[in-house]
Amino acid sequence: MSWCEERNFWCNCLYWRKTAILLPPEPDTFSLPSPLPDWSQGRGYASGRINLGKIEALKISRFEFIWSSNLFQDKKKGVSFYKPVGVPNGFYSLGHYCQFNNKPLWGFVLVVREVACFEPEAANSPTLLKPLDYTLVWSSDDENEEKYGGCGFFWLPQPPEGYKPLGFLVTNNPDKPDLDEVRCVRADLTDECEPYRLLLESYSKFLNLPVRVSSTRPSHRGVLGKGVSVGTFFCGYWTSEEELNIACLKNLNQLHAMPNLEQIHALMKHYGPTVFFHPNEVYLPSSVPWFLKNGALLYKAGDSSGEPIDAEGTNLPGGTTNDGAFWIDLPSDGKRNTVKQGSLESAKLYVHVKPALGGTFTDLAVWVFYPFNGPGTLKVGPLNISLGKIGQHVGDWEHFTLRICNFTGELWSIYFSQHSGGEWVDAYDLEYIEGNKAIVYSSKNGHASFPHPGCYIQGSTKLGIGIRNDAARSNLYVDSSTRYEIIAAEYLEGSDFIEPCWLQFMGKWGPTIVYGSRIELDKIINHLPVGFRYSVKNIFDGFPVELCGEEGPTGPKDKNNWVGDERG
Repeated sequence: MSWCEERNFWCNCLYWRKTAILLPPEPDTFSLPSPLPDWSQGRGYASGRINLGKIEALKISRFEFIWSSNLFQDKKKGVSFYKPVGVPNGFYSLGHYCQFNNKPLWGFVLVVREVACFEPEAANSPTLLKPLDYTLVWSSDDENEEKYGGCGFFWLPQPPEGYKPLGFLVTNNPDKPDLDEVRCVRADLTDECEPYRLLLESYSKFLNLPVRVSSTRPSHRGVLGKGVSVGTFFCGYWTSEEELNIACLKNLNQLHAMPNLEQIHALMKHYGPTVFFHPNEVYLPSSVPWFLKNGALLYKAGDSSGEPIDAEGTNLPGGTTNDGAFWIDLPSDGKRNTVKQGSLESAKLYVHVKPALGGTFTDLAVWVFYPFNGPGTLKVGPLNISLGKIGQHVGDWEHFTLRICNFTGELWSIYFSQHSGGEWVDAYDLEYIEGNKAIVYSSKNGHASFPHPGCYIQGSTKLGIGIRNDAARSNLYVDSSTRYEIIAAEYLEGSDFIEPCWLQFMGKWGPTIVYGSRIELDKIINHLPVGFRYSVKNIFDGFPVELCGEEGPTGPKDKNNWVGDERG
């Protein structure tokens, strides 16, 4: 019996690789297509280090391989574990890093050191301390006579009282890590974190529970969130009702690492994506002033006549919430159909700049305005069925968000908003058109954002049933690196930056029209082959309310992600 079996660790039905032939190849590393510019000096942006108040953090992206797992049935689900290397003297690791084997090495962990402080309580309570011990949380030992590789051992640091661990350590032998390899952080300098993307899942037959390895992210995110991602992972038997036994860092300092106004412009000019519209797109974007000055009307509840709107929106009512008293509609005269089609020549993309993940990242939320959202097309297997007016509405606000690392100024990922949800796509999975400028594809009629061309199904991809979202490159596009306007950056205190008047309008940018869409949908269902009807009905039942009538959207400032984090 081998030494792994003698220790009677928890088992798991994975195959582990040991020989040089089976070890994962050295992963490709990813770097952006073009070198980064020299960002102008100002505040602490892109300086390499960020002061979090009583802790200084440094991002490490160089790693040493420790151990790898692989599901024999699906090699794409293999993951590898790494420890940071090149940690400067005086800085300390908080835990190890994990990622999929089929992805380029594109991640980080933070290492930290104590900031010199003359407060009396700080001298009595250091910000960082070694753990007292380690607890073995899980081992990959499978208790089989034939071994496919060394086992992985997952250790949780046991902190002194008043301190918290921020990550796990992995070894490829049963010996505990050195206590000096990691530091725990004083509890008041940490924040809660939560599991994010599942990396590895196995099953412990002894505990009758699934073992999960997940990346983590701060629980409190958005503009007001102070949680800072550390880059480590969680390992354990966790349920959604439980608080994790690790934490993340908390930024107690001012947002000194956020870019100033000059740096924001430099970011947009360097990273601003090109938005491509479908070659058959009829309903194109426009600038807001073009829409307003070309006959858009302001309506008030109880009044059947609309009021012309100034091109800058100076006569639009302001407020903090949508009370339903006011809305905007298309012109009532012969310009109506013309305005519906937008004006690509006038189009601008509107940028909201805000802190993310405790001010260690900058989000550039880029908003696109369309005077009209076109109707949908239903795909049922090989059939494509026009939904008539179902899905259409006046006014359409869509967005995508660039997330920039404030340690280095690198583009880290882009969020693609897609109807009621969306997805984050890492920089290595983006399509680039020039330098570090990515491509965003806007879907036909519905204007959802996608990272690559194709037909995306809103419904069941497996069944091939749902609303089509067709995205393709064409000669219809807007380059956001040149055609943008910064509309808000609330953290820039003391600047003379002024938000546009139309941004303060909290009402809807289109009227609400209720019609019997359900009846129309039922008619469509009844004309389908019998084998498809039940599946289509279930998918329709889960569609958003906009398919039951026409309802214009509220503006950017009324959206959850104006202050909160993106969904996804």
